[in-house]
Amino acid sequence: MDFEKDVLGYKGKVLVDFYADWCGPCQALKPILEETEAELPENTKIVSVNVDDYSEVAGQYDISSIPCLVVFEDGKEIDRNIGLISKKKILKMLGA
Repeated sequence: MDFEKDVLGYKGKVLVDFYADWCGPCQALKPILEETEAELPENTKIVSVNVDDYSEVAGQYDISSIPCLVVFEDGKEIDRNIGLISKKKILKMLGA
């Protein structure tokens, strides 16, 4: 995963799922994100970032609690949510 290219360089919206394998709520969020992916608007995608593997990216965006969903549009952060949320709320974050 290349954060610069896959997230910041993407023309459209990117929902970044900051997670860790050892995080229970993060694991509970995975199937919700998979279900949500099928209903995403055009030019919208989901990228998962493991905070253990990409600690410098997590630090750069002040990720101190997980799961943390951050929405970027054309490379700029426009929304953020910490904790387990529903598919409906995720789609609302993305304007769907």
